[in-house]
Amino acid sequence: MQTVSLAIAPPHGFYGTRSRAFEFRDQIEQQLDADVERVVIEFSGVSATQSFIDELLGVLVVERGAGVVRRLVFKGCSDDLRAIIRFVLNDRIEQLEDAQARH
Repeated sequence: MQTVSLAIAPPHGFYGTRSRAFEFRDQIEQQLDADVERVVIEFSGVSATQSFIDELLGVLVVERGAGVVRRLVFKGCSDDLRAIIRFVLNDRIEQLEDAQARH
């Protein structure tokens, strides 16, 4: 299993902006494109805003479809971060399904 580590944290382990997510999303996409079965994303010691998580993971759902979520494994998440991830993924999947239903 390939691992993309988000534990390479800034001084306080906090990610608050969308722009900080680009580099990490690129790493995840490279692993997904390499056709690995699952990509483990390590969040130990990291806290993040909804904006960061949306740019990191929500964009993957929009661009690759809801099935991409089955290839991602989240480790070391605090309860708050896990709730944000769950909210973002569910919201983006719902948006995708609504858009598909309209077509």
